[in-house]
Amino acid sequence: MARSYGIGDCPVARTLDLIGERWTALLLRDLLLHGPRRFQDFQTSLAGVAPNTLSARLKSMEDDGLVERVAGASGR
Repeated sequence: MARSYGIGDCPVARTLDLIGERWTALLLRDLLLHGPRRFQDFQTSLAGVAPNTLSARLKSMEDDGLVERVAGASGR
């Protein structure tokens, strides 16, 4: 887990706490550019990310309320 800046009243520190881990900003970029994505889409667009890392980042983003997972839907 990434280090926390621990400055609860600072919006910049809070933002960095949420998206500061490696790959997270690129996942958000893909979602903003292309809308809902499948796991495979992220693997293709983010060459070099390990599947377990990708899964962990998506789970973390879901836990933080940044994304919503829709199981079984195409999203397209």
